[in-house]
Amino acid sequence: MTPLARLRQRRRDNVIVYVTLIIGAALWAFPLITAVRASVAYGGFGNYLTVLSGKFNGVGLVRAFGNSLVIAILHALLVCAVGAMAAYGFAKLRFPGRETLYYLVLIFLAVPAVAVIVPVYWITGQLGLFNSPLGVALPEAALTLPFAVLLLRNYADGIPNDLIEAARIDRAGHARIFWHVFLPLSRPALVNLGALCVMWSLQDFLFPSMILKRAELSTAAQAVQTIQSAFGPTPEQTSQYFAALVLLAVPAVVLVVGGLKFITQGITAGGVKE
Repeated sequence: MTPLARLRQRRRDNVIVYVTLIIGAALWAFPLITAVRASVAYGGFGNYLTVLSGKFNGVGLVRAFGNSLVIAILHALLVCAVGAMAAYGFAKLRFPGRETLYYLVLIFLAVPAVAVIVPVYWITGQLGLFNSPLGVALPEAALTLPFAVLLLRNYADGIPNDLIEAARIDRAGHARIFWHVFLPLSRPALVNLGALCVMWSLQDFLFPSMILKRAELSTAAQAVQTIQSAFGPTPEQTSQYFAALVLLAVPAVVLVVGGLKFITQGITAGGVKE
């Protein structure tokens, strides 16, 4: 192939890539743009103030955001803490049956949330965790942990064993190695995992609806249904409903944009090992 033909092919490939990206971005942005336009169609941007300052069926959107944030932080802390310790054990320790146990953990990736509704309800009652943020965060964390182990172990496999051996030569125990060597080097994967946990928790509707019985404890995902039932069919109330939907999407968008660097690093973790 001549240099001119190679240059033309490269330009053609670049055009195809950019056209594909533009079409994908337009398809992703269209629902969001539509929701923003509908939210200001009647009443303008004052609809956002109305939604933020009002209560609908006893549920305030600001309070719902706060409830969701508490649950999401508990969820992320539990998953990152337990997942990091499990990943360190599977990646850097040698013990009989390690790989078998690891694959048994991964099997639970196939367990859907609806399959554990009955045991979660019974265990929550036995622990007295109804109407408690921890009661929601625990089952969410239990379902997320297999993915956390997979993600963090893939990343941990890329951490040189020489660093662990050097710490052992300096007479550091496993607790010290984990805290001072493993955790600092695993920060990109942990930030990625924490961001995903927060997003998944904000979108969870099943466990909050099952465990939180009081209206003042409603989460952001529950507020969508509550606000929809509170609004009537008038154009002004329809615009206010769309304003609520836009506000509910803001935390996830901010989280992704703010942690995009770490999320990208975490997703590609373990792709190349030396």
